[in-house]
Amino acid sequence: MSCVCRVGVGTCSPPFLLSTTNAAVLGRSSARGYYNAGKPRCPGPVGAARVRVVDLRSDTVTKPGPAMRQAMAAAEVGDDVMGEDPTVNELQKIAADMFGMEAALFVPTGTMSNLIAVMVHCRERGDEMIVGDLSHLHIYEQGGSAQLAGVHATTVTTLPNGTFDLEQLESKIRHGYPDPHYPRSRLICVENTHNIQGGRVLPLSFLQEVRALADRYGLSVHMDGARVMNAAVFQGVPPSTILQHTDTVSVCLSKGLGAPVGTMLAGPQDFIARAVRCRKALGGGMRQAGILAAAGKLSLLDMVRRLEEDHRNAKTFAQALLDCDAPLFAVDMAAVETNILRFRLEEPGLSPSEFCAHMGQVCEGEEAALGQGIQVLMYPHFGNSVRAVWHLGISPEDTQLAIQKMQFVASQYLNEKLRAQ
Repeated sequence: MSCVCRVGVGTCSPPFLLSTTNAAVLGRSSARGYYNAGKPRCPGPVGAARVRVVDLRSDTVTKPGPAMRQAMAAAEVGDDVMGEDPTVNELQKIAADMFGMEAALFVPTGTMSNLIAVMVHCRERGDEMIVGDLSHLHIYEQGGSAQLAGVHATTVTTLPNGTFDLEQLESKIRHGYPDPHYPRSRLICVENTHNIQGGRVLPLSFLQEVRALADRYGLSVHMDGARVMNAAVFQGVPPSTILQHTDTVSVCLSKGLGAPVGTMLAGPQDFIARAVRCRKALGGGMRQAGILAAAGKLSLLDMVRRLEEDHRNAKTFAQALLDCDAPLFAVDMAAVETNILRFRLEEPGLSPSEFCAHMGQVCEGEEAALGQGIQVLMYPHFGNSVRAVWHLGISPEDTQLAIQKMQFVASQYLNEKLRAQ
């Protein structure tokens, strides 16, 4: 399907090539910067009557639907710090059973959940964890393990599919303890699905090998499984099949599963008992938290199967990028496994920031060409790429709107390039 023949003509206002100021407002093309990009403030041309917004910035933008809000309003509650909130207790039992773990703990955020896991596994200041150099825990969680827990991190190279080279991983394990020169290796952290690498799913064979390596040296394995339910859906297995190779896991409820708040931290009973103390110290002990846990119950029981629709929509958009006649985009379709899509811009004159800016504003002539204005929100990302994330708020129809807008922006860019020659 040709981009050029599917869209009308017209020139974006302001001109297609952004000023540096506009690009800065709309985001930086750095893995370390996309959280700071904010929501584009580009209302489009004066007189734009109909505007549809397709928000692909993250699956964290999901909002609870009527059934979830009703469950929250009707939730039976108690004091969770005292262990007396029945809805929280039920959620924790559901999660533990689903993940194949002895126990689980309801925690406000994924960052706190990962930090608690590090604190419990690495009980002495100066202990060391081994993490991927592109992991969320290493890049996007403010170095909390060092800042708050006194835990040192050493990194292994994250491969394109989210895995590590096992020989390199083994080389990072310290063998000199209690030699006072070295930290003590305690923990290996993996991420599934892998955020920066575009929602990649860790192969079960890799997890099995990591588990064997950890056992050989007496280390624990923690999974940042913020989107592990996406991995389970992709692999067609229950999450317990994935998590049998880990000691502990952190699973986010407020991304594709649609809850407004919350993460489940799961592991052995003694681990969770210590995690309760860490949660309290970090300010994560909540009282009548059943109102939030009620949403989490629906997330785990009712929202997992629909993740497959997000995966299909991401693939549909990725294929449309490849079908564009003009070679503006590069996509590895084999790497589009779940709901996160990373694609590169092949045209030197069109940066990720500029592309995202024009996707996020309504251009002159757009309504005439497309029948309405369309704002598609996405972020410049790591390695001269763009990141787009599908979630329960994005339907197949929304995905088609995003494709139309992408085709329009591509056409505008090519037309302006031709006029400049």
